[in-house]
Amino acid sequence: MAGGRRYRWLRRIETLDPVRDHQEIYRISIGYEFPFDYQRALELALLRTYCVPSISALLDATGEFRRRPQQRYDDTALLMAEMAEHGYDTPRGRQALKVINLAHRRYAISNDDMRYVLSTFVYEPIEWLDRFGWRRPHEHERLAAFHYYRAIGARMGIRDVPDDFAAFHDLKCEYEHATFRHAPSNERVGAYTLDLFASWYPAPLRRAARLGVLALLPAEMRAAFGLPAAPRWLSTALTGGLRARAAAVRLMPPRTTSRLTRDPGNRSYPGYPVGYEPTDLGAPPPPPDLDPTWPAGPPDDPGR
Repeated sequence: MAGGRRYRWLRRIETLDPVRDHQEIYRISIGYEFPFDYQRALELALLRTYCVPSISALLDATGEFRRRPQQRYDDTALLMAEMAEHGYDTPRGRQALKVINLAHRRYAISNDDMRYVLSTFVYEPIEWLDRFGWRRPHEHERLAAFHYYRAIGARMGIRDVPDDFAAFHDLKCEYEHATFRHAPSNERVGAYTLDLFASWYPAPLRRAARLGVLALLPAEMRAAFGLPAAPRWLSTALTGGLRARAAAVRLMPPRTTSRLTRDPGNRSYPGYPVGYEPTDLGAPPPPPDLDPTWPAGPPDDPGR
């Protein structure tokens, strides 16, 4: 069992069951133990999904990432935060799921693509924490993330999600091997997203911010986006900086307030969640020239 005040939350996690208590474990991990790391890892997870041309083509066709990239980012982050902070079966969690399901039902999205996106939310943060976390995730945290998103997937009507942690990871890797390839839509959606990330910094630092993201991308993602490798020295410096940050965070006291729905980086909904409901989030209806049908939509579920 972990010792010291710094590991107070970890001691709590060790007492919980990763199947029965997966919501509480995930809430502690993302809101208290690793808020910065989860945010960065989930940003990379979203970028990773754009390496699948069928996913990037749909996102490109909606025009949302071109016209309102910050709002689309904030919608995604806040809807996920609502479920994590309050629970997916609470009133606010169910509202968030309803918004997510409504958005997906507007388009012809394959179950395979939906399942793949779900897998990135499980494994990308775990892999980030193994590399850059102030501590490595506990086995309970790894399994809780899997069971949490498996439950979310069921409420989204996503079929055939494996019931085993390793099997779902294998499925993710196999899908990437089969679908990752370069496409113009990958380039466009990737460029909109990199421009968004860079916009969070002062103008003189935006080129460096783009290069910093590039330095974190593995070769298969760069190939799918048609991007060059970052300078080796930059990758080395960035890795060293993230590990130095982890060492500093390890010396800090445990966090006592969650940043989940109170992220100061949210720019689209000032003061959120005060004055807002999850149903206030989400994209407008699709343009009339885009086919809004989903012939094989998910069954009715509590999130709808």
